[in-house]
Amino acid sequence: MNIRNLIVKYVLIITLISMPAGVCLAGGLDMFKGEKGVLRISGGTAHIPVMKEAAKRIMSFNPYIQITIAGGGSGVGIKQVGEGLVDIGNSGRQPTRAEIKKYSLKIYKWAIDGVAAVNNPKNPVQVITGRQLQDIFSGKITSWKELGGDTRPVNIYTRDKASGTRSVFWKKALKKSDITGSANVVVSNGAMKTAVNNDPYSIGYVSVGFIDENVSAITLDGVKPTMDSVKNGQYQVARGLYSNTKGEAKGLAKKFIDYILGPEGQKIALEKGFIPVN
Repeated sequence: MNIRNLIVKYVLIITLISMPAGVCLAGGLDMFKGEKGVLRISGGTAHIPVMKEAAKRIMSFNPYIQITIAGGGSGVGIKQVGEGLVDIGNSGRQPTRAEIKKYSLKIYKWAIDGVAAVNNPKNPVQVITGRQLQDIFSGKITSWKELGGDTRPVNIYTRDKASGTRSVFWKKALKKSDITGSANVVVSNGAMKTAVNNDPYSIGYVSVGFIDENVSAITLDGVKPTMDSVKNGQYQVARGLYSNTKGEAKGLAKKFIDYILGPEGQKIALEKGFIPVN
């Protein structure tokens, strides 16, 4: 290596070491320098932990940027971004062709998420089959005793029809079988986790990224839903996580999505329990 190359390498190393905390290369917070304005985000609730962490870092780096984040479900996110009520509409399913055409949507996939059936940690029933799961949610199985548990009724929790989490669970875990009308409806992954934790005889479903000590992930057909089993394809109840814009993303929306798809954003996705796409 000649002297000139040594000098260039030395300068690059010193530059990287001396960069202020929070500033990185392409795809990092430095892209928000000099920006100001408000960015509005709504939609899928599975996305919220990643959205909040990214927003926190961006607003700490540049206090002239304000980012608001709301849930509501995938259908809400798609509708609101299409109607111009928000800048980014998140969805846990890919928008339909009709939605794409109606709203001129541009779709950005930034992570893969598994959806797992969960119950209360105190429940001894932790392993079931796909057929049993379908019979539970359709109302055919009504007591935990039928599954080897206590003589107690099965209390079913589900999401509303606008939920992307419900959509993938219904299609891939329940094989599009019925969900009983007596099921309790909750509004988000977080609300589902709270409901299941508070009810010892409950069963529901959440994104794998939301699983912690407050709920137990049910092993389905011999496969326990984890990040690894989703990533290697063993656990197949999975979906993409999308951020959608009306037309090509621009301004703060574009930079936010670029950040999520960049090294820092993908690391946040991983830390929050999702599988990065990059």
